[in-house]
Amino acid sequence: MRIGAIEAGGTKFVCGIGDEHGTIEDRVSFPTERPELTMANVIEYFRDKGVEAIGIGSFGPIDIDKTSPTYGHVTTTPKPGWSGFDLVGMLKREFAVPYGWDTDVNAAALGEARWGAAKGLDSCVYYTVGTGVGVGVYAEGKLVHGLVHPEGGHVLTRRHPEDDFAGCCPYHGDCLEGMAAGPAIERRWKAKGNELPADHPAWGIEAFYIAQAVTGTILLLSPKKVILGGGVMQQQHLFPLIRAEVKRNLNGYVSAAAILDQIDTYIVPPGLGNNAGLSGSLALGIEALSEARG
Repeated sequence: MRIGAIEAGGTKFVCGIGDEHGTIEDRVSFPTERPELTMANVIEYFRDKGVEAIGIGSFGPIDIDKTSPTYGHVTTTPKPGWSGFDLVGMLKREFAVPYGWDTDVNAAALGEARWGAAKGLDSCVYYTVGTGVGVGVYAEGKLVHGLVHPEGGHVLTRRHPEDDFAGCCPYHGDCLEGMAAGPAIERRWKAKGNELPADHPAWGIEAFYIAQAVTGTILLLSPKKVILGGGVMQQQHLFPLIRAEVKRNLNGYVSAAAILDQIDTYIVPPGLGNNAGLSGSLALGIEALSEARG
């Protein structure tokens, strides 16, 4: 198979070519600008690649209901020019191939389940904590969609007792994204996360919010692996802080060895590293081609 993959992020688009084994043979990235500029780059990249299908994991919210007249559209994003944009439709006019279409975090969850940290498991949850916060859910061997798709980055949180930051989500203020995404760190501390030392008080507050979300996910979905990716989670010193907070929150209630004794291998970074999103998009393309072939 020769499959196209697009990780359509709010900051950058990553496009690549891969095969049915998950091997990525070629990749390119460029900034996410207005749709007409960004998609011109995407189309130019794939024009001579001869792909049999294309999988797309996109920033959202997006419409993934195949019966909807706006299937394939980005919906209510505040990103200029993208709200209501027919991303899949534009590509279909250029390339007559099957398309896989899902959120970027659902794609990453699928990639990790197929080839990464959750390989061999039938469930996992993937959080990306970066410019925004997104959550992908893989349960009982398939991606979870529901009414729209999971938007766990906007769950409400308890406030850290030493944090007076108002939050910066344009929709909800102090939701998880508003308190813990990269822009929240920068606005709160007047510096980017990668500029703060490992012993800075920012990280205890960050772990507090992320651990609340992970705790709720464990109680609600009982995933067999929790994977934390994205730019903020490049700060590896966050992992032990988050694990300790989760155990403190659960207080022994969930009687599972994975949490009580092996939490270091339960809450983990992506096994695919920075390729999680692109590999997941590749997996979406593989599934779309298999479905088209019957």
